[in-house]
Amino acid sequence: MELPTLVRTRTSLHGVAEAVLAGPQFRASKDIRLRVTPGGFGTVTDPDLRVDGDTLVAGGTRVPLAGHTYATLAAAAGVEAGLLRPEVYADGPDIRLGDPIDVDPAAARLLASCFALGDEALRALDPAAERVLWPEHFDIGSTVDKINYGVSPGDGYLAEPYAYIGPWRIPRGAFWNAPFGAARPMSRLPDAGAVLAFFREGRSAVAR
Repeated sequence: MELPTLVRTRTSLHGVAEAVLAGPQFRASKDIRLRVTPGGFGTVTDPDLRVDGDTLVAGGTRVPLAGHTYATLAAAAGVEAGLLRPEVYADGPDIRLGDPIDVDPAAARLLASCFALGDEALRALDPAAERVLWPEHFDIGSTVDKINYGVSPGDGYLAEPYAYIGPWRIPRGAFWNAPFGAARPMSRLPDAGAVLAFFREGRSAVAR
């Protein structure tokens, strides 16, 4: 997968997550949380929306992302698009509601797979911890004993998908290779077991 294609797809999906899913959900329920769903991600409450690969699913309606802006995609799903910056948070995707959505199907499947592996590993790490896909940074994560664990599809720190560990207080040591703690590219973590092993390695490093 060429990195520019992955970045364009990730940026567009991040925009959909905020403007088409989390934005309408926040207006309805004051809740910005999203969740990992088969093939992608979805809302946790009304309106019931999810992304499956390169398609938006709204109830029994499936709307291809291709050919839409964020505003027209939301309208096709029966909701009004809306951004959460700066009302709810300061960061988020660098998009406008009238921008065209640019999603490569293969790249979308790759990113969905990374989210799914992260969700499975987080569940195994601590089944009781809430797993949230946050629309601000577009990552799936949870917090256990003052340590943030998760998987990002890529961002300004690292363009490719990566797993991360972010202790609230970062220890010293070679394991901690990122400004927020530790990161490892998903290309080096082929399955949920490998992601879980990385999380557990980080937890042990904090304990030491």
